[in-house]
Amino acid sequence: MDRQEHRVERRLAAIFAADVAGYVRLMGQDEVGTLRSLTAHRQIMDQLIAEHGGRIANTAGDSVLAEFPSAVDAVQCAVEIQHALSQANHDIPEGHRLEFRIGIHVGDVMVQGGDLLGDGVNVAARLESLAEPGTVYISDATHMYVRRLPTLGFDDLGPQEIKSIDERVRVYRVAASPSAPLTSAQAARPAKVLSLPDKPSIAVLPFMNMSPDPEQAFFADGMTEDIITGLSRLKWLFVIARNSTLAYQSRAVDVRQVGQDLGVRYVLEGGVRVSGRRMRITSQLVEAASGRHIWAERYDRQLDDVFAVQDEITSSVVAAIEPHLYAEEGARVASQSPDHISTWGLVVRSITLISKLGRKENEEAQSLLERAITIEPTYAKAPAILSWALWWAGYNYWLPDWDQSAAEAQRYAEQALALDASEPWARMMLGLCVSADGQHERALPDLEAALRVNPSFALAHTIYGWALARAGRFDDAVLGTQMALRLSPADTFLSFYEFFHGFTLLVSGRFKDALPYLRRGIVAFPNVPTHFAPLISCHGHLGLLDQTEALLAHRNSFAAPPLTVSLVRNMLRKFAYGPIIAEGLIKAGVPES
Repeated sequence: MDRQEHRVERRLAAIFAADVAGYVRLMGQDEVGTLRSLTAHRQIMDQLIAEHGGRIANTAGDSVLAEFPSAVDAVQCAVEIQHALSQANHDIPEGHRLEFRIGIHVGDVMVQGGDLLGDGVNVAARLESLAEPGTVYISDATHMYVRRLPTLGFDDLGPQEIKSIDERVRVYRVAASPSAPLTSAQAARPAKVLSLPDKPSIAVLPFMNMSPDPEQAFFADGMTEDIITGLSRLKWLFVIARNSTLAYQSRAVDVRQVGQDLGVRYVLEGGVRVSGRRMRITSQLVEAASGRHIWAERYDRQLDDVFAVQDEITSSVVAAIEPHLYAEEGARVASQSPDHISTWGLVVRSITLISKLGRKENEEAQSLLERAITIEPTYAKAPAILSWALWWAGYNYWLPDWDQSAAEAQRYAEQALALDASEPWARMMLGLCVSADGQHERALPDLEAALRVNPSFALAHTIYGWALARAGRFDDAVLGTQMALRLSPADTFLSFYEFFHGFTLLVSGRFKDALPYLRRGIVAFPNVPTHFAPLISCHGHLGLLDQTEALLAHRNSFAAPPLTVSLVRNMLRKFAYGPIIAEGLIKAGVPES
């Protein structure tokens, strides 16, 4: 019990601080009206904070202090709050509007009786006081995690003095709304430009649900997923992973901006309308740089023809992009389709839920996948995705027994492969599971098979890089994890990809390059004890001993055995990088036992 209580006293979090600009003046003008408006605004704010996974820790009058496990969730929530409150203020005279200022910082906090304390809170509160009414200010520590989000722009306001903090903090103003593309002024601001790959490249934007019933959205999501999967089977085509294109869902976009954000030559977009048993799908292919339309088509089908339509669209897109390459490649291998559309819908919904990373969504996805397996036991993708869901739950310590969750994940992967030997999720999962057991000669071929089926599978590239590092092929491992970052630069799993890219850099001896990636992994996964040993080891290799004591104390606050060199040696005894991690821990001053 003592260990559990100590565990929640200190943690890393994204801290959200907000208050009303000119609150005293507004109360003096109209106390009753201001309180009424504050109540309405707080209802909007509280609901959005809850929807984005935040927890309100302190409230006092017009101020709100909340924490989020993810910097991305905190910033996106803040932007949506400002957008929603701006709409709520639309009919209120300018001098009487309640406008919140919001500041966000990622840092270490102390928790006492549910309240948040410490320097992390102080920085967030100072950012909020600096912010202009109706804006969101973030620290450089926060900007590190959200800088690649294509829906956001940032104005660099330079280093700012923070009361009670010795060093200046670089501050950024968030400069985009959640529902609109960047303004022309924002678009003109310099941004990181991804170079085009040396082969044809495409991003498939989420197909829009054009039906009046929002419940039909899974048809649009399913078409997007299946078309990406179909295109990814073509080895000569570079296809952006689905999670990176999800950032553009349900909003108008400029395909030229998409092409720049994701570094692709072509963009495919479309929509799905369902009426009764009929379905209409529209799709168009655009050259991103010029906005020129290359190909467009409309399909009217019965719902049971959804898989045939997916095949037709994929074939048409490929033919429109590179006819001579398509002829050389030949017809793509048709994916195994379930007999029942309901099974397909359950699996599509589960993939969307899993992409959100959260525990609640993971549990819901597992339930949907178990239903899909019951309805149609021969559909391989359902147990394949369930294998990942179970592994991810165990990895995040959401399940009480890691060994049991890993064994269950492997069992479902093997079940899926018995149904379809080419299922990429199942191949990836089996490779991941046997790699953890040190069976490198078996793991690597499975992961390579997954990438042969789907060369644009960003998650599989990260897992492959991890497995290569376990086998001692460190330089190849860096290339694998680097490919995941390029294939999916705006992925919801980006922090996971970044952590393992940092890990492969670490074990290959590139300690300085590894450090920022490993640090981001800690903030994204603050409750995963296994992420701390690589970061502490990297500090040791670099001689950054002044920072290791706090990291070690935070790691040892978990309800897990204290971190020691002998513990890590034993855990990594089957992996080639074990001695490298142990050496860094020794240099960092971690006790032997």
